[in-house]
Amino acid sequence: MTLERWIRLIAGSFVTISVVLSYVHSPYWLLFTLFVGLNLFQSALTRWCLMEDLLKRLGVRSEAAAGRV
Repeated sequence: MTLERWIRLIAGSFVTISVVLSYVHSPYWLLFTLFVGLNLFQSALTRWCLMEDLLKRLGVRSEAAAGRV
């Protein structure tokens, strides 16, 4: 899987898990959902994403590096 797909998978998982936890455990888990949303927003504006940097260090390649552009 490419870097872009991993980021979507991780963000979607974080949101889903935090919504379930807010229902089952505490509504304060929605703050984590807000955090993920704000990070996606700032990433769109600044073109910098911490998760992208972490995944690159783990050796995950982007679509451009994989030759899929």
